[in-house]
Amino acid sequence: MDVAAPRKIIHVDMDAFFASVEQRDDPALLGRPVAVGHAASRGVVAAASYEARKFGVRSAMPSSTALRKCPELIFTPPRFEVYRAVSAQIHAIFAAYTHLVEPLSLDEAYLDVTANIRGLPTASATAEEIRARILEETGLTASAGISYNKFLAKLASDQRKPNGQFVVAPGRGEAFVEVLPVKRFHGVGPVTAEKMNRLGIETGADLKRQSLAFLQHHFGKSGAWYHGVARGEDQRPVNPDRERKSSGSETTFASDLDDPAAIEAGLDEMADDVWAWCEKAGSLGRTVTVKVKWADFQQSTRSRSFNEPVASKARLREIARLLVRSLYPPTRGVRLVGVTLSNLEKASPGSPSRASLGELAL
Repeated sequence: MDVAAPRKIIHVDMDAFFASVEQRDDPALLGRPVAVGHAASRGVVAAASYEARKFGVRSAMPSSTALRKCPELIFTPPRFEVYRAVSAQIHAIFAAYTHLVEPLSLDEAYLDVTANIRGLPTASATAEEIRARILEETGLTASAGISYNKFLAKLASDQRKPNGQFVVAPGRGEAFVEVLPVKRFHGVGPVTAEKMNRLGIETGADLKRQSLAFLQHHFGKSGAWYHGVARGEDQRPVNPDRERKSSGSETTFASDLDDPAAIEAGLDEMADDVWAWCEKAGSLGRTVTVKVKWADFQQSTRSRSFNEPVASKARLREIARLLVRSLYPPTRGVRLVGVTLSNLEKASPGSPSRASLGELAL
């Protein structure tokens, strides 16, 4: 029986993408600690340059915390239209090397270059050429991981950051995974990593020692995934038609709110942002989720799913309001609200909104 040749997968990850674009476009920022975001007391860091990361500044960190860690930190407001334009340039480069490109975000993607349409000697040479073209055409650096599956390629792209690449060759994946901490694994978030640590699982080798039955007992459906990746196994294809699973928007208020009218006004704006994306993407969703972050940073969510998609902005607003009202009266100030629409599907022409408010049963 013929054995299938190993696939050739590249994971390309731009280096500190948002912050690097800002440094590129403003030479005065080069070599200085930069955070994309707003320095206001309620602001949050969207991205940090490598100079800022040396001080412990990270994305999603409150701006006030970031400034305490790095008093020299320079904040620059985000310019998402610019980031999207640069991302389009980068994806045009990818398309010259393979038709199998799976975007994960504006700044990273998987590429399956098994077909080798450019006739380059190795996948590593392909990654080198792609990174060189990105630098030449955008002035930005990228890192890459090269391996025979997506899981290993993504891990490998972190090994030589920034502006480097790393190869996990066939036959070496299992040994590569064994020495890594499980908190670095795709699909292992902070909560799961902490649970694994409590079970004595701290490295890939520890994970590999566990039976499938043990992992399924403690981690349910994810147990089989963990059992496979501990052995360097991942059969997922690079999917160029990967569809977005949700659309969400959230905002942090300038001060904590306890007035329901003000809270719902902010919620309406977030629902409008989500609906604007739906109209642009031609998608509708059947599940609405509202998130509230309180003044003490505790978080509450309320969610409802419907048999039919929510197909109007007014309906989305009304459902979001009813969901947040289930948290009234507010016992603490509200710091942040967010709205997410998930269980997405393509809209059919003229499709009516049949997600009845009566289905909420709040």
